[in-house]
Amino acid sequence: MIAAATRRLKATRPRASNILGRAPNTDPARSALMRAVRQKLTGGELTVGRVLRSLGVSVRHNVKSLPGSPDLVTADGLLAIFVHGCFWHRHRGCTRTTTPKRNRVFWLAKFRANVSRDRRKTRALRELGVDVLVIWECETKSLEKLAAKLARAVGRRRGRLTTTLR
Repeated sequence: MIAAATRRLKATRPRASNILGRAPNTDPARSALMRAVRQKLTGGELTVGRVLRSLGVSVRHNVKSLPGSPDLVTADGLLAIFVHGCFWHRHRGCTRTTTPKRNRVFWLAKFRANVSRDRRKTRALRELGVDVLVIWECETKSLEKLAAKLARAVGRRRGRLTTTLR
């Protein structure tokens, strides 16, 4: 009896996929591909972490105690680094920033929400006195340029790690 009532309740409730503008019959192959996208310890994050360690900077990964759980945070907590995927976070002018043709309304809303969330989390971190650096996925392909950008962001003065982003 309870199971039948639960089924009826679920049937009358609008599906989340319909609310978000997603087609109810999403392609299973596309769904599997999107599910395979990593959220933590991505190749870009690992590359940035290696470069920072080569510069002598100690970092922590995915610090949940800070707004937005930054991908990398320096040991002293002065610098939070986000390694953004160009596709998901809409890197302007990048060839990787494409929009799928199927279900375009859903994707545009999803991307707007991602960018809006990124801005909110960055603002919250800066209000806490933490500098924020965004490294784009495409920037991790050239280790020399990445190392130069990170070295500019992280300075050494009187033996104390300081950031130069403000």
